[in-house]
Amino acid sequence: MPLHARQRCHAALAGLAALGLALTLAGPAAAATPAAPAADTWTEVGSDRADPLTESQGLASVEVPAGSPNRYTGIGTIPLGLSSRGWNHVGDPDASYDGHYVEPYQRDGGNTKMFRVQAPDGRWSEYVHTLSPGEALNNSWSAVSPDGQWMLAGEWGTMNRLLVFPTPGVNPVTSPSANLPQAATVHLDHAVRDVQGCDFLDATTLLCSSDDPAGTLFGVTKPLLRIDLSAAPNGTADVAGHVTAVRQLPLRSACSGDFETEGIDYDRRTGTLRVIVVSPGFCVLTDSKTYRFTRG
Repeated sequence: MPLHARQRCHAALAGLAALGLALTLAGPAAAATPAAPAADTWTEVGSDRADPLTESQGLASVEVPAGSPNRYTGIGTIPLGLSSRGWNHVGDPDASYDGHYVEPYQRDGGNTKMFRVQAPDGRWSEYVHTLSPGEALNNSWSAVSPDGQWMLAGEWGTMNRLLVFPTPGVNPVTSPSANLPQAATVHLDHAVRDVQGCDFLDATTLLCSSDDPAGTLFGVTKPLLRIDLSAAPNGTADVAGHVTAVRQLPLRSACSGDFETEGIDYDRRTGTLRVIVVSPGFCVLTDSKTYRFTRG
């Protein structure tokens, strides 16, 4: 999310935590009419409450070590040592199939963004990227390719591209002591707005959660997007991406107001897609959800 919006969100969460359950509830928010589904169909099959402090930014399924729990990010998951150095926002994480877990971080100024990586043995490392010319400061999400060698990341706002990096901690060209370089670009054939997370469905297909509040790009607000790549990212050449809107994400709450779509995760082991949607107003505390979907 943009810095000013994130600051408002952080202030609101802090105040809401103090207020607890002293809620002023409005009637149920009217659900917007979803767009006609694309060829790919994802059906809602359930939901779980999303904690506003620790599960409000992103999520990832981790396959290694076996039996690892799902991971979540939020304001409350940022280590004090990072926030004291200015890394005060964490986005939607991802994990390679061999168990390297990657969290994207940003701060309020400067010309760098950071990816924090936990190896399967539990050790953490930090990989800092110096912004390329024209690159936005925001570091909203990370998505590791199925082969583990390449990582996509995205910027906030209306964009026609995704960024490709060697996966920190996995690709042998990366080192915590060196700049993490941008390796290539995914050029999109349709603009996207306020993408909060993406995950690979397969080597050439991404599913992404958009927090688009206007609905002018695809005829629907808060869409689930599908991006079909012309080739699997390999870091040596740019690739093209064809964008379609699959459906509107669920917007249900006891409070009326502006919802915020957050991170996304696809678990290949179960075929389950999960997306976080944060409720408006005071209901951020009570009925924010991680929605579950299956294909077909």
